Parts: sequence; structure tokens; C-alpha cells
Amino acid sequence: GAERAMSLRSEGTRLLLDGALTMDTVPALLSEARLACRKSVEVIDFAAVVEIDSAAIAFALELKRTARAAGRRISFENLPQGMLNLAQMYSVSEQLQS
Repeated sequence: GAERAMSLRSEGTRLLLDGALTMDTVPALLSEARLACRKSVEVIDFAAVVEIDSAAIAFALELKRTARAAGRRISFENLPQGMLNLAQMYSVSEQLQS
């Protein structure tokens, strides 16, 4: 499909995700996103995410783990409904929303 490429943009302590967050895009984003979570990011904003699959859940949980390992906390905003539905299916809703 003609899906938008995924991009990450930092604005202060926010990391803005834009595009498709899928198995095709997540691997390329992970190291940059991990780095951001270790350094300054406190909030990850999913408002501009247009497509997700189960990789989006793995991505989000990995960033939580990365931040926790660095002694930091991150939270997610504007999670897409599809991502919330998947999180319930996988029984990880609390982890995404804590």
C-alpha cells in the first residue's frame, strides 16, 4: 500500500510519532526511539499514527522497559483505538497505560 513512512520528532520532552507503526517500520525506529527514552523523552504521542499492527504494542512496551532500565518514566498519549484493542487482547493494557 501507499502507506506513509514513519517518522519520529522530538519536541522538548515529547516524542511525536507520525505515520504507520507496523512490522515494516518498527525495526528501523527502535534504536532512535530507545535513545530518546534514555535521554529526555517523557511523553510519546501517537496522535499522528495512521496504521498499527502487533509490532506497535511490542514497540511501546520495549520503550517502557528501556526508560525503566534508565531510571526514567515515560507515558503514552493519544493511543489509537486499534492499539488499545490489541493491548486488551494481549492483556497488556495496564502496562501501556501506567
